[in-house]
Amino acid sequence: MSALRFYAADEVHAALGLPALADAIAQALRDGISAPLRHAHQISPTDSLLLMPAWSTHSSHNRGAIGVKLVTVFPGNATKLDTIDGEHAASTVNAIYVLFNRDSGTPRAVIDGEALTLRRTAAASLLAARYLGPADVRTVLIVGTGRLARFMAHAHCTGRTVERLLIWGRSAERAQTMAAALRAESLPAEAVDDLQGAVSDAGIISCATTATAPIVHGAWLAPGTHLDLVGGFKRNMREVDDAAVRSARLYVDTYAGALAESGDIVEPMELGVITREDIVGELADLVAGRVEGRRSADEITLFKSVGTAIEDLAAAQLLLSVSDAVYRRTT
Repeated sequence: MSALRFYAADEVHAALGLPALADAIAQALRDGISAPLRHAHQISPTDSLLLMPAWSTHSSHNRGAIGVKLVTVFPGNATKLDTIDGEHAASTVNAIYVLFNRDSGTPRAVIDGEALTLRRTAAASLLAARYLGPADVRTVLIVGTGRLARFMAHAHCTGRTVERLLIWGRSAERAQTMAAALRAESLPAEAVDDLQGAVSDAGIISCATTATAPIVHGAWLAPGTHLDLVGGFKRNMREVDDAAVRSARLYVDTYAGALAESGDIVEPMELGVITREDIVGELADLVAGRVEGRRSADEITLFKSVGTAIEDLAAAQLLLSVSDAVYRRTT
């Protein structure tokens, strides 16, 4: 049996380039992976444990895999300070990923779950934008300044000649800090205060927030805009209003996840703003060519992602593949 490997966050980020990871997710969607809806367990009135399993549908001569992401959500950590250094003791969300061999069930790797999640979320949006984004995007807007925002910025600037990367957040100071960090990474980032104006100017708008009320409004959208919604993962979370949803051609990462967990999809359906039939397809349908992506330059498109364990498994397998290739080159 091969030795169990451990991958820290910096190793995950170094190995998983976003274009290659987007390709790996696309291949995983074609290959067939079983991924039940995530399991949520309430540990206390405020604290949760999430389990996200996935496995290769068929054994494939030591190439298949079984994986599960274990996630804890402890909102109270945001207010707890370490008694020694006065810093926050722990993140609100913590995660690890465990990968097993599909043929034998033996454990292969334990991986930093947050790094894996940040990378695969951005790569999935990059993949969707290949089918749904406008052909010629000069301005990208990132709404939100949390940890995911940086990765979404890189995803939507990849393979595009982006001249302006706009960063908006509820905290102007955090938006300025994020823009400065992205400029240091060679992206044309600038913080903005006027969200309505930024929305109207942008060809791609990526929302990575924890908002429970709409931030982006349909009346602000210019023809041809692509909306990428990755922040909301509960039914009480909304990043765009009903007008935005009504005006867009709609796609989701998975039907199972979006119809169970996405407030931006479920609430408009319950209100009669859209119907189930208005959702054109999921990401696997786009990759397989079962549905059309963008049909015209003026069409508004919307991709809603709540995250799927299929993406986690694809990322974990790519990580081990890249690691093996590096090892062979250096030995």
